[in-house]
Amino acid sequence: MRNGSNRPLRGRTVVVTGAARGLGAALARAFDERGARVALLGHQGRRLQEVADSLHNESACWEVDVTDDAGMADAARQVRSRLGPASVVVGNAGVAEGGPFADSDPQVWRRVIEVNLIGSAATARCFLPDLLDTHGYYLQVASLASMGTSPLMSAYCASKAGVESFAHALRAELAHRGVAVGIAYINWTDTDMVRDVDRHAVLRELRAHMPAPARKVYPAAQVADRLATAAERRATSVYMPAWLRAVQPVRAALPPLVTRIARSELPRLERTQPFEATGLLGAGGHADERRDTARRSERGSADRPDR
Repeated sequence: MRNGSNRPLRGRTVVVTGAARGLGAALARAFDERGARVALLGHQGRRLQEVADSLHNESACWEVDVTDDAGMADAARQVRSRLGPASVVVGNAGVAEGGPFADSDPQVWRRVIEVNLIGSAATARCFLPDLLDTHGYYLQVASLASMGTSPLMSAYCASKAGVESFAHALRAELAHRGVAVGIAYINWTDTDMVRDVDRHAVLRELRAHMPAPARKVYPAAQVADRLATAAERRATSVYMPAWLRAVQPVRAALPPLVTRIARSELPRLERTQPFEATGLLGAGGHADERRDTARRSERGSADRPDR
């Protein structure tokens, strides 16, 4: 437990999206440990409530789709009323999909962009009035994919490059108004999304061909602790693992390097395992798929005549 005199977030409201599982749940616990009141937003209301119930300080949860502007605006109003204006907002909600772009489902590909990029923008927009009032801090969860790229993960890479650029623009726009914006560059973290990636042979093989430090998977609690500390310090950037900082000066070399490796490795992998679309990866993606299945079922029931 941290020393009470060194807790800049004690009694302050922190908002975490994608908080039902994985890194989001770990972030909620890390901020709770620092004495914050935590607002948990995301899919899976029951899981959100379980995480909220495990916290020690005041907290509350809202089941909301981060791409729903009206729903997010309503959640922001309720957070403000229940817990007070947000001092820290973490744009963490994210999904992924794998497979060849040429064969990808346009709706699935678009959904990754919507959740990761549009959802981050909606989160920032809805909580910006609070951050302006509190001179707060917005932390955007990005990725090594923001700096580099990966074959068979085009939607995820595009969305993470997008959120990095969005955060840079937002930082410049808000600096004179006392709001700080940080970017979290994280690598493989032990979440449902990464475990889903490893269930697909081709994606698992691609990760296995990365240099040893780059393919290591880190516990969600360890990553969350690093990000929560960055929020306490209002850091411009945070890297987990720390060696990712060294990638920044040479990031322009990554795409041609990845292309050179892919030119030899992808044909070999394709001979042993056909490339297929994975669908949405991660708990958030599964929640999307269950929701869409339920909606299709409801529409089907409505279309069937009564007998």
